[in-house]
Amino acid sequence: MLLISGFYIALTALLLLALAYMVVRLRLKHKIGLLDGGEKTIAVAMRAQANALETALPVLLLLMVAELNGAYAAFLHVCGIGFLLSRVLHAWGFVQASGGMHFGRYYGTLLTWIVLLALIVRVLWLSVGGMLGG
Repeated sequence: MLLISGFYIALTALLLLALAYMVVRLRLKHKIGLLDGGEKTIAVAMRAQANALETALPVLLLLMVAELNGAYAAFLHVCGIGFLLSRVLHAWGFVQASGGMHFGRYYGTLLTWIVLLALIVRVLWLSVGGMLGG
């Protein structure tokens, strides 16, 4: 059972839902049904949502594989919490700066990359170890 990764997948889905709601709310406000209609706030909200989704897929897949291959629960929780924090920071910074530079965006990206790299290394370690019989 994927109890730990399932938990973080559900929380990430809530974040994605909140970001999608932000896009819909702005589209309704500006009466724009498709794309951004040249409205920068909608373009920024769309990119914040898309960026979260683009990073969620590899991180959450690696989190699941790590859990299936027996990674320690503490490691999985650190990665899950780190990833959620990174995505909230990034989305907040991205929206606050209208797509420009912001410490939330910078540190959110940095933390995402750290979590992604940690998961890549751990999954490779567990996979190679398993293939070599150890």
